[in-house]
Amino acid sequence: MTKRSYGEGGIDQRSENIFRLRYRIGKKRFTKAFRGNLAEAKKELRALLRSGDTGEHVGPNKDTLAAWAKQWIAAGAPGRKRVAVGQRALERYDQLLRTHILPTLGEYKLQQINAADIDALYLTLEGKIAPSTARSTHNVLGACLGAAVRTRKLAVNPMLFITKTPARAEGDHGIALDDQELKTLVQGFMGHPLFAIVSVAAFTGCRRGELLALRWSDLDAHEKTLRIERAVEQTDKHGLRFKGPKKDRHKRTIKVDDDLVALLLSERERHLRLVAGVADGVSVDLSLIKLSAGALIFPDPEALMSGKFTLPRSPVSVTKIFDRKAARIGFPNLRFHDLRGTHETLLLDRGVPVHVVAARCGHDPATTVTELRQANPQGRHQRGGRDQQHLKRNPWQLKLGPKLGPITVCS
Repeated sequence: MTKRSYGEGGIDQRSENIFRLRYRIGKKRFTKAFRGNLAEAKKELRALLRSGDTGEHVGPNKDTLAAWAKQWIAAGAPGRKRVAVGQRALERYDQLLRTHILPTLGEYKLQQINAADIDALYLTLEGKIAPSTARSTHNVLGACLGAAVRTRKLAVNPMLFITKTPARAEGDHGIALDDQELKTLVQGFMGHPLFAIVSVAAFTGCRRGELLALRWSDLDAHEKTLRIERAVEQTDKHGLRFKGPKKDRHKRTIKVDDDLVALLLSERERHLRLVAGVADGVSVDLSLIKLSAGALIFPDPEALMSGKFTLPRSPVSVTKIFDRKAARIGFPNLRFHDLRGTHETLLLDRGVPVHVVAARCGHDPATTVTELRQANPQGRHQRGGRDQQHLKRNPWQLKLGPKLGPITVCS
């Protein structure tokens, strides 16, 4: 035993290179087991006492990583900004923890996890999961341990000392269709239940969730605008529900052209006929028929037939149906989200300024340029390029369905 003056702590040797450190922070006593030689034990004790003087002390804690991860997820998985993430992100974080991290490190004491343990975890995952999943797993573990540091569960985040991080995977930036390809796609959906949804997605650049949350009150046929204020979210905990915009720029009002307005009004007439119980083709004055408050433009199809216009459609279902139909048309690798990127690319092809495209689609301008450069490595969307000159000579129009008219963004 090494005797020291009051307030300087003490060091007890338990066995070879194993010591017990005793010290006080204020009036509270602490002990800590330490592995190393005596000089290292003294250095560790000085560091503990210094952390008490600076207010950075983290007391010993026997919580496991699994226990802390459960607490972190229950709090909403807050990050550096101390803000809880959305429910979909939260469920994804929980899945990554349960599937890839906790089976290996879950029973480790939180304060005993070191960089070598994390390096070993990454080696076991290498080749077993996709690079993008490995990177996401790394980010979630880093956020989880970072929150432990902020809440004084950990003194230092061991992620700072790992040998290497999983490589940043080359993202799947999707496909940007040219004007002829988009014309083929949209015409291929004519007569299909998703025709209106695909048309609005292709010619507004809206996100899938935003489209499915559109209400008839969001359409101003006279001003030819669509107001985007919410989205549909599908999660395990809450099922289908509406949510507000994640960021202020996601809330916006966009211009639409005459053909798209006409398409939406024909869809509205179909809904009014369902309310009135009048078959298609029967001449009737629908001006006195009213839809229920909050009626959706694209409600759940089964609910629609039973007169329920406010029940949202499943985003996952829309994607699955779209994938099958698009493959039959000749676009087997096209994702529904690629309609958004296609819309942005075609606007840039026509010389629409980046900040206008970003505002229309609810994007950050820098993000818009970066993503589209990755999706279009040939630079097809660059103003003044070969395709831009071609499009000036041949204005892009669809003979069937909507056409892309002049685009402006409303304040």
